[in-house]
Amino acid sequence: MRILSFDTATSACSAAVWEDGRIVAKRFEPMSRGQSERLMPMVREVLSEAGTDFPDLDLIAVTTGPGAFTGLRIGLAAARGMALAGDLACFGVTTLDAVAAGVSEHERQKANVLVVLDSKRAEVYAQAFRSDLRPLSEAQALLPADLAALTANGEGYGERVLVAGDGAGQAVEALKDKGIEAVLSTAPGVPDAATVAAIAAERWSPDQPAEPLRPLYLRPPDAKASKNVGGIRPRKGPSS
Repeated sequence: MRILSFDTATSACSAAVWEDGRIVAKRFEPMSRGQSERLMPMVREVLSEAGTDFPDLDLIAVTTGPGAFTGLRIGLAAARGMALAGDLACFGVTTLDAVAAGVSEHERQKANVLVVLDSKRAEVYAQAFRSDLRPLSEAQALLPADLAALTANGEGYGERVLVAGDGAGQAVEALKDKGIEAVLSTAPGVPDAATVAAIAAERWSPDQPAEPLRPLYLRPPDAKASKNVGGIRPRKGPSS
């Protein structure tokens, strides 16, 4: 099976080709903007390095969020376009899943994983996972001070909390303020297309029904439509 995967949802741009159980080509570049210009050259680079092309692919895998609104649109639009042009299946992986899977098995032994991503706003994006990466909570947008609710004692919770993601630093401090033992993970803080491909290879089957790619938004857009959208601006009356 050959998978082309990529990510543009946060503060990086990456692409990878997975073939028969291993990554054969990948690129990863941190960047806060510019993914729209870099993505397609990066895709061409990994396809060339892997010695393959779109007709040889079985699947396109892409991150679906949460993340930056513009970055998500870039990745999802590219995936949909490639899939349509090449009659390929698509598979979506959340950014929270991808960051959690980037934590090594050794590091997450006897620990739950809390992934915290920076939303560039007061809230963070967060989700808790067991040490085997099964979800312990839903993906949420919440204030750092409220992260303790995701680490409440209960079935499946380990002795400590391992925090990963580009919002992990502030999360660890917020958890320690609540008396929770939190440790900063050494894993990358943003998704990597190589990890996205590995997740897709494990979860996707050509026999399963195709599902449309849907972005995962955890907070409303900052821009708000005018109350008079599509209407006619009222004419001013004569001055008195």
